[in-house]
Amino acid sequence: MTLAPRAVLVHRTTEYEELVARHGTHGQAAFFLSSRGRDIAEVAERHRRARRALAEVTAAVPPAWRQARVERADLDRFLFAPEDVVVVVGQDGLVANVAKYLAGQPVVGIDTDPGRNPGVLVRHRPGDAAALLASVSARGTGAEERTMVEAVSDDTQRLVALNEIYLGAPGHQTARYRLGLEDDGGVVEAQASSGVLIGTGTGATGWLRSVWQERGSALTLPRPTEDRLLWFVREAWPSPATGTCLVAGELPSPRSLSLTVESERLIAFGDGMETDAVELTWGQSVRVGVCGERLRLVG
Repeated sequence: MTLAPRAVLVHRTTEYEELVARHGTHGQAAFFLSSRGRDIAEVAERHRRARRALAEVTAAVPPAWRQARVERADLDRFLFAPEDVVVVVGQDGLVANVAKYLAGQPVVGIDTDPGRNPGVLVRHRPGDAAALLASVSARGTGAEERTMVEAVSDDTQRLVALNEIYLGAPGHQTARYRLGLEDDGGVVEAQASSGVLIGTGTGATGWLRSVWQERGSALTLPRPTEDRLLWFVREAWPSPATGTCLVAGELPSPRSLSLTVESERLIAFGDGMETDAVELTWGQSVRVGVCGERLRLVG
């Protein structure tokens, strides 16, 4: 017996909900914002739009389908199933947050606040949900397969991200490590820096692009579906013991970047989620390259 699809609606706590939870009441939250020159009416209206969008999308799920909801903070504890259709109701970044937990399930991005969100990954309006879900259920429906980046440590810890992976020290301390490229004749450089950023074509609209632009790089930014990454070392420090020659480059699949830790503790995290990081200690190594899995983005 074939299971009916399950629509998994992914959302996040709104700014208004966070404020009320922190301050106890609407009035206290309003007083707090007014003391800082802000009006709670704007925040409350965005909250209402987000909740209306979530309700509209929920109502658009076909009656024969099963449903589940998951909040952003609970993604690492939610078990996605092969037959799931993931509906992200929120911002572009929420799609990146959920991508690392998927294994080929189609993703529909619904924008709750057009005009404030770029709409790179949440391309659709709540009113489009019924038609989109119907099209996803039809066999042969295609989706844009976006490249992801993967880091695997020598103790088998694994991290996947849609935009970028950052390797560096927690906080603002200096990261010390040895950096090398596969198939590069064994060239390795000891470095001290603010960390290493490795990004995809999707990430080329965010942090990766910022570093690329600031650096004035001649490298071509990858396309979202291209099996190629860019990497940059941030603020490498030259000294008698550390170099600055290997500070940027491309990683076409299946090439990878190798980093061996020479600090007491480094971390690797993806898409800004530092709370879900891989921890690395002295002498450990990690390889970063194109991930074999893709984000299947509908529409």
